[in-house]
Amino acid sequence: MERSQRADHILDAAGELLVAWGYGRVTIDEIARRAKVGKGTVYLHWKTKDALLLAVMLKTQSHIHQRQLERMRADPLEILPSRMMRRHFLDFQGEPVLRALYTDDADILGRLNDTAKKEFAELMGQGDRYLRRHLEALREHGLVRDDTDVHHQQYALLATSNGFFTAEALLSDRAPDTLEVRADILARTIRSALEVSADGGPGSGGPDSGPGSDLGSGPGSGSGCGADAASARMRVAAAAAAPEIIACYEHFTELCAQEMRRQIRD
Repeated sequence: MERSQRADHILDAAGELLVAWGYGRVTIDEIARRAKVGKGTVYLHWKTKDALLLAVMLKTQSHIHQRQLERMRADPLEILPSRMMRRHFLDFQGEPVLRALYTDDADILGRLNDTAKKEFAELMGQGDRYLRRHLEALREHGLVRDDTDVHHQQYALLATSNGFFTAEALLSDRAPDTLEVRADILARTIRSALEVSADGGPGSGGPDSGPGSDLGSGPGSGSGCGADAASARMRVAAAAAAPEIIACYEHFTELCAQEMRRQIRD
């Protein structure tokens, strides 16, 4: 097994144990046993347990970013905040490590969460800057509202999304039945607050407006030829904005990869 493959295998084993047992109970011995490698082999890659488990968090986050990039490359409308966060919300549910991170789950992460905030402070700051540039590019192309400060929009986007993420744990007994419905509610909330609809006004956010409902480009979308033309213009605007936004997230993904490499022994 090559070094990189072996490292990935160890990360997978460490992630499984972190979620199952929590930070306090996980040891390098147990990780090595789960990965079917020697304890010394683990230490060939990472100096400490914390370095290894921080790499687990980075790897999980990197998977989310890669899926986001794939969607944006396939469909420029995926750069819209409502669509992006809806997908993030669904991806988030499939990643227990991220769920623990967002909900500050002390049983799973223990002090690792505090360590991550310190170790990744620069990376998180860069992520904030890229998100702000993302919103600025959307404003420049008429895809989100420009009647409020972009910093306020960024805060609203993060606060709304994080609220929905943490509500999965805090409001589970009062939540709508399906994950898809909850994701749609998140998308409508963000679209109503931030985005411009295909006719040039604020996002409709009505009860029947699913993700991207204003943006259909095929026959029958919208209410007629005018709606089709408006939707087509929005698609053109999204296609124009997408390359810069995609480049930002490509760079951020590379920064995450660099941070993972920094955690590994030379």
